[in-house]
Amino acid sequence: MIAAQSLSVKTASSATTYSTKAEQLKTRFEAAGQGHVFTYFDSLSATEQEAFLEQLETLNVERVNRICTKATTCPSPMLNNQAAILDPLPEECFDSTLDASPEKIEEWRSVGLDEIARNKVGVILLAGGQGTRLGSSAPKGCYNIELPSRKTLFQIQAERIRKLQSLAQQRPGAVDKVIIPWYVMTSGPTRTATISYFQGNNFFGLESENVIFFEQGTLPCLTFDGKIMLESKGKVAVAPDGNGGVYAALRGSGVLADMAERKVEFLHAYCVDNCLVRVADPVFIGYCVSKNADCGAKVARKVSHDEPVGVICLRNSAFNVVEYSEITPEVAMAINPKNGQLAFGAGNIANHFYTLEFLNRAEAFEHELEYHIARKKIKTLDLQTGEIVTPKQVNGMKLEAFVFDVFPFTQRMAVFEIDRRDEFSPLKNAPGTRVDDPETSRRDILLQHVRFIQAAGGNIIVGKDDEQLGGAPTLELSPMVTYYGEGLEEIVRGKSIQTPVSIASLEALKKAVF
Repeated sequence: MIAAQSLSVKTASSATTYSTKAEQLKTRFEAAGQGHVFTYFDSLSATEQEAFLEQLETLNVERVNRICTKATTCPSPMLNNQAAILDPLPEECFDSTLDASPEKIEEWRSVGLDEIARNKVGVILLAGGQGTRLGSSAPKGCYNIELPSRKTLFQIQAERIRKLQSLAQQRPGAVDKVIIPWYVMTSGPTRTATISYFQGNNFFGLESENVIFFEQGTLPCLTFDGKIMLESKGKVAVAPDGNGGVYAALRGSGVLADMAERKVEFLHAYCVDNCLVRVADPVFIGYCVSKNADCGAKVARKVSHDEPVGVICLRNSAFNVVEYSEITPEVAMAINPKNGQLAFGAGNIANHFYTLEFLNRAEAFEHELEYHIARKKIKTLDLQTGEIVTPKQVNGMKLEAFVFDVFPFTQRMAVFEIDRRDEFSPLKNAPGTRVDDPETSRRDILLQHVRFIQAAGGNIIVGKDDEQLGGAPTLELSPMVTYYGEGLEEIVRGKSIQTPVSIASLEALKKAVF
């Protein structure tokens, strides 16, 4: 009897709370000019109402309005053709591995390895994309680029972290156990599949507690007059808020708090689709730490003035990424008289360094970030008829921030130019495209491994059975063998190795050379 009474009281209390929540949310949305989302609320079942209220609770409707207002009334000067002054990067914030001496590069690497050895470095992976353009419905990180080992992007990157932890563990003064925590940002559609993939592969040899998943945020789809669109009578139409949503997601998911608890001070962030990425690159980390930077970016030298890539430069005296379509031919062709290179040649590759302090400070300037409008055909509920409409023309907009939108707010920026042959090969297009596709990704990894062997003094003999995948000799070195070509010289110098061959360990390499 007591149990029954308790249940009755609990049910009544829940109903009251539920009703209060509905009224509070309705009042809040009406005050924000978005009360229309409740048009069909009373026609929903109790279960549908509860789910709808849960979704509305997660929407900061005032923030949505602020973002919409800024995006539609205060666009970037470059986007509305207002005058914008572009200047090349200041010399004091820029260095290049293409020009630096081996001694300087080794100095930066030493600084970076020491920070890793002190457990001061973490990694942020932007992995929310699906492989749709590649013909796959799986997360892009699960994609197999047909290496001999059949390793996916996720596995390659996980093994690079493992190898780097091992290298740092050997540093004098290293902590008892070197850990590079890996913070993996998924999107709603990829979260379950990504986590399941890692679990099914035992986290590729990493400890599960050091692989932390968090989810990219979303924003409501909006009409051109700023009204929230509904996907159905009881569901708001939403879209990912862009890779620039990582800053709010880090904070809202508790990742920043986890970093602080682990005493991580420096973060490396990158996109999953770059098969050559040097995860937690100690040279990059060391360079940025040496410059006392709070934010840093890797760039690849443009191959020509008209290469269709955004560049990092100064826009109205602030660091920015300016898209190639926003730069006049005269500016694009300008030459730096000191080195003969393009003055605006720092191609953006979405590969960044942050201090934890900078990531925490992002909340203070988040309201000033630019949000970019993508005009789309959005399936939506007709509020007049209650019918779902599939539009034939563009009828709404999605708002997204870009990961580089924080650059204008840095206090100490560092820009680091790398050799794209060794560090940048994005996977963007379907097989057979011949540009940024699985074949070019595979080719670029194989060619890099050939260069590793040759730089260490080894000789490559292309076997008659080698199909030379992607036009490159089929020589694959596991990340567990070498991170950036280190540790090979004493094994391969003066010796030969015949392809095709896939080397999984140093012991296997010793057996393969002759």
